[in-house]
Amino acid sequence: MVRKAKKEKLRIRIRRFVTFLLMVVIAVFVCKSIITPGNHQIFEREYDDKTSLNSSLKITPNSSDDRAARVPPSKTEPYPSISISSDKLNSPHAILIRLTDATVLMQKNSEEKIYPASLTKMMTAIVAIENLPDLKGEIKLTNSMFQGLYEANASMAGFQPGEQVRAIDLLYGVMLPSGAECCVALAGQIAGSEQNFVKIMNQKAADLGMGHTHFENTTGLHNENHYTTAKDLAVLLSYALQNDTFREIFTSSRYSTQPTNKHPGGITFYSTMFEVLNNQNMIVDEILGGKTGYTEEAGLCLASLAKVGKREYILISAGAKGDHHSEQYHITDAVAVYNSIGK
Repeated sequence: MVRKAKKEKLRIRIRRFVTFLLMVVIAVFVCKSIITPGNHQIFEREYDDKTSLNSSLKITPNSSDDRAARVPPSKTEPYPSISISSDKLNSPHAILIRLTDATVLMQKNSEEKIYPASLTKMMTAIVAIENLPDLKGEIKLTNSMFQGLYEANASMAGFQPGEQVRAIDLLYGVMLPSGAECCVALAGQIAGSEQNFVKIMNQKAADLGMGHTHFENTTGLHNENHYTTAKDLAVLLSYALQNDTFREIFTSSRYSTQPTNKHPGGITFYSTMFEVLNNQNMIVDEILGGKTGYTEEAGLCLASLAKVGKREYILISAGAKGDHHSEQYHITDAVAVYNSIGK
């Protein structure tokens, strides 16, 4: 009886040990199936999507002291260096970011307060795109939408009161010729008034982590309480370029609208940035798109996108001296910076 009891105990222990081994094997198999390269990439993408772009900007060792950053080369695919120093720029505020990994390659007073002028319209456009139910739907421009714009010498796209215009045409009017009436028309359609639309803009800025930005209007007309930083604008542009519609508009050099009741032949818009590049015979294949801005208080401003080699870069610059009739220092700065990559 004693032997029988001992044998029974032994059998129980063996069964328990075998059960334990099976549990270990199953656990290892489950872990491997979860942590596969594909699933790991999905996790990274989901994390990147949920993480604030502002917090994801990586400062390279030299970028914080306003010198060109030297990026450590990779064994497989080396990152190009920047051969221009930020103190050579005409713009007192600037930031250059490699979109591939959100690395700041160069900056110059990028967290100081600036007035964004028409760079404001990047926020106007992306908020409108995200809130319009139908980009091909028509919007009627009313007399009230033009109130005060001509008096403020705002840039206009050329639409008229009473004109029926597709939303997508208004968006191109916002970004290429920098049309103020297009901004106000989109705001009224989406939020009922420009003031209500501005609330959505400020909420979007907060959601993106643009902690040093506040908007008072959709156009960028000067207001002491309408301000941002070059870094915040880089966060905005990095985000907006992920939207296919915004990217298509931002990188267009010209665009013709559909016929309207006021313009039977439509209107052809030209990008203010590409116009300057063409007029000054600056052939820079790397520059894919951009948005210019200017007020007397803001100076010459530019947000641009370029592709050098296989990588994309964005440059925000602001505060350059000059005006529409002087040398366009914001654009010559961009040409100099992009031409210096990899040199």
